[in-house]
Amino acid sequence: MEERSIVGKEGEAAARAYLLKAGYNILHTNWHLGHYELDIVATREGELVVVEVKTRTEGYLLSPEEAVGRDKIKRLVAAADVYARRFGIDMPVRFDIITLVKTPEGYETVHLEDAFYAPIHRRW
Repeated sequence: MEERSIVGKEGEAAARAYLLKAGYNILHTNWHLGHYELDIVATREGELVVVEVKTRTEGYLLSPEEAVGRDKIKRLVAAADVYARRFGIDMPVRFDIITLVKTPEGYETVHLEDAFYAPIHRRW
């Protein structure tokens, strides 16, 4: 397995442990349906929390949160909609990003709550 994949899997495990310690109820990790994909789906305080996990090694040119652009946000929102419909979930949805940067000492973790909102599609 290449190093990037190993770092990503370690980062996702660290993100899950972080969320559990913070009192989140993890529903699914690495959920897939067709081309829809969500890293972590959890609940906390009456909200469905969709968490995108971005892991990098120290010194990486692009910061982890910069890797979540407009196209990625659209895919996450669409996947969250499919997820909620598939499992009959009727609660507010929040989108978070957890960034992890691997250093020699471990992972530096930053949790960005309400990192973005679902884009509004206007029909004129």
